[in-house]
Amino acid sequence: MTKILVIDDDYAINELIKINLEIQGYTVIQAHNGTEGFALAKQEAPALIILDIMMPEVDGYTVAQRIRQTEIITDIPIIMLTALSELNNKVNGFNIGVDDYLTKPFEIDELIVRIRALLKRTKQIPKTSAVRDLLTYKEITLLPETYSVQINDKIQKLTPIEFDIFNLLFQNHGNMVSAQKLLKEVWGYEPDDSVETIRVHIRHLRSKIDKIAQGKKYIETIYGGGYKLNL
Repeated sequence: MTKILVIDDDYAINELIKINLEIQGYTVIQAHNGTEGFALAKQEAPALIILDIMMPEVDGYTVAQRIRQTEIITDIPIIMLTALSELNNKVNGFNIGVDDYLTKPFEIDELIVRIRALLKRTKQIPKTSAVRDLLTYKEITLLPETYSVQINDKIQKLTPIEFDIFNLLFQNHGNMVSAQKLLKEVWGYEPDDSVETIRVHIRHLRSKIDKIAQGKKYIETIYGGGYKLNL
């Protein structure tokens, strides 16, 4: 069964999530502080982690950062939970490498939708590349097994979400892809503060692609519209 780790010091919320996820058929592991949560992440290697931000001693940002720096668990999808709604908190989470963000109070049904969407990306071939099979064009080759992009002889590893975004742009190269289409195709739903969500992930994706682009600017921002991959 699919294991999900819930790290939240609020016992009531932690138990509420556990009960509802077990109804959906998931196996739920619980931690009530950041230190315990990080240890369980390494020990259990869950399919997904639900992580609260505001916890005593070790906060959620620190736990997420440690997970992303630990090779054996670095690719595990993370959904962050917080009672804070300020945009900068979401940006901080995305900058660390968090996959999704949900503000308390939240609906359990919404959490389940987001869990299902993220778990789809843990398959060997990402969701978007399973639909469209163009993997090589000109100097670019997609490597879905490792979530990597090769440009000429250089390879850059991406996060699963970054790979899905690049793949969608790649399949539509030369044409603008709207933010709405990115949200629909990559996330499968519309996250809160969706425009900023896209901007943060595009910024990280662009910086990684630029490292192997040999001076060429592949990802273009179409202001007021979306994004385009130029080949």
